[in-house]
Amino acid sequence: MTNILDSINSPKDLENLSMDQLKAVADEVRNLTIDAVSRTGGHLGAGLGVVELTVALHHVFDTPNDKLIWDVGHQTYPHKILTDRKNQIHTLRQEGGLSGFTKRSESPYDPFGAGHSSTSISAALGMAIGRDLKKENHEVIAVIGDGAMSAGMAYEAMNNASELGSRIIVILNDNKMSIAPAVGGLSRHLSRLISSRPYLTLRSMAKNVTKRLPGNFIHKAAKKAEQYTKDFWAGGNFFEEMGFYYVGPVNGHDLSQLVPILNNIKQDRSVEHPILVHVVTEKGHGMDMHDPKEEKLHAVGKFDVNTAKQFKKETSAPTYTNVFAEELTNQAKNDETIVAITAAMPSGTGLQTFGKTFPERMFDVGIAEQHAVTYAAGLACEGFKPFCCIYSTFLQRAYDQIIHDVAIQSLPVRFAIDRADLVGEDGPTHAGVFDPAFLATLPNFVIMAPSDEAELQHMVATSLTINDKPSAIRYPRGEGTGIARPTAGEVIPIGKSKVVQKGQSIAFISCGTHLQDTLSAAALLQDHHNITATVIDARFIKPIDKDLLREIANTHTTIITIEGSSIGGYGAHALDFLTNEKLIGATTPLHHFISLHHPDCFIDHGNIHNMYAKAGIDAKSIYQSAVDTLALDLHAIAS
Repeated sequence: MTNILDSINSPKDLENLSMDQLKAVADEVRNLTIDAVSRTGGHLGAGLGVVELTVALHHVFDTPNDKLIWDVGHQTYPHKILTDRKNQIHTLRQEGGLSGFTKRSESPYDPFGAGHSSTSISAALGMAIGRDLKKENHEVIAVIGDGAMSAGMAYEAMNNASELGSRIIVILNDNKMSIAPAVGGLSRHLSRLISSRPYLTLRSMAKNVTKRLPGNFIHKAAKKAEQYTKDFWAGGNFFEEMGFYYVGPVNGHDLSQLVPILNNIKQDRSVEHPILVHVVTEKGHGMDMHDPKEEKLHAVGKFDVNTAKQFKKETSAPTYTNVFAEELTNQAKNDETIVAITAAMPSGTGLQTFGKTFPERMFDVGIAEQHAVTYAAGLACEGFKPFCCIYSTFLQRAYDQIIHDVAIQSLPVRFAIDRADLVGEDGPTHAGVFDPAFLATLPNFVIMAPSDEAELQHMVATSLTINDKPSAIRYPRGEGTGIARPTAGEVIPIGKSKVVQKGQSIAFISCGTHLQDTLSAAALLQDHHNITATVIDARFIKPIDKDLLREIANTHTTIITIEGSSIGGYGAHALDFLTNEKLIGATTPLHHFISLHHPDCFIDHGNIHNMYAKAGIDAKSIYQSAVDTLALDLHAIAS
């Protein structure tokens, strides 16, 4: 039997298909999405929920001439299949393959890159105004989920869209939150009625006519009548109050509803202001997994497509996320002032563990990082010990609040920064490489970076003793080293590093979880050059251990720092201290200072170990830096 999808190479091929054929395409897209993710792992649930919506949008609208902007790209696997990328779909999130998110450089059908949520309406509005200024006539459509609507940026964009009044179409993909009554016969009837061309045309005509009638009284009376009619038929709602023409709710899995409604909206150009179509979908529609995560099928590993069972990874080490959550939960058993805040990521940050034990002390504020930080600051004002648990990449969204609401006031908010460093298959939109640079510049901040699971436990315990300023602990995604762990974390001296191995001439200073690679580099140096290097676990990005740095500078010729972040972290602060103290130069024992950190570029998604090699912070790169420095010294001696 021939698959219809085999003949679909671009959205143009959907244009003349019958309703039955479109339904068949949707089924085939769903099956291909499941098959692809079973091989690569990835974000499955969101994409499965928008299969029919994706087919309908590309069937009705003239993409890429009409701009289709997806909010959070992980729902776009079906979109990629329909936009000339189906033959590459099995390379999703693999090195050299398709990105797991929309990406402008990947396809003309991706007009805007999306990794973080709640950006689509703002981007769509900017494109719509650009279209109007250029006197063009294409549509601009933004697809945003109900979860993304919990972020303030979405409302800022809607408010601005209402003020500007430009025509944009916002598709609200409601797969969880009960914003309106459930889809049913009456809802279906009202949606078709409100979106029909005659109704929209008459409504717009009435507005235009009443505006031309003399006197304020008639205009006000007509407006009241119009409002009464709208409320009678559909019920007033928040989106209408925001200035959007509201259509919905619509069954997002019924193409026989979606296609006519979208067609009606597209064909009626008399509505020249923002339109919102409320589409109700089911996340993970058409797929049942064994032991699904709480965020239904949000992200899954590779799985057996026949049994839907996920393949278990062979591991002997816990993840840093789980170690943090366990330690925080244990500490909270003896301290009732410990509270935890997350921004829509209770399982991703491990706080579901904390929440099961202390449900009244765990707060999920939704996709609202700015609010999360200031909310934590308010809790700190009341004598609580808040842990604000946010991925590094998402913490960027709350920088103003970190400065003004936390740092300036010296409030003891504790930031648990998960997904620090590179994140493999999720690529540059989710890489956590900038937090040391943007936090270490702030006064009144203690920033810790554990080298292993035991150190992470110690740092959680240490942060609880810091009650006069903010603190942060950054740790990566994935498994730890498998090191033996203490029963409970112990308090460590603030700003004190740990000497792991004593040597001479060259000192490696590792900041964070690259310590094992640093030790491997030191072993290579010993094996190939008979040089024993000093190896130090920095522990603290700020404050740095000035006493130890001074000692190392007076007894070594070379310092090489290693960190999983951009420039501006530990290495920058250490070099600043050494130069200001005049501890490095031609007349001092210390001649060379090399800072290994992420390069000044965004590194594409791929295998995490290969990404570290590209960044120049794997064991081989660290070793090569030492060898190159030795060559410089030998050359100087020879000359």
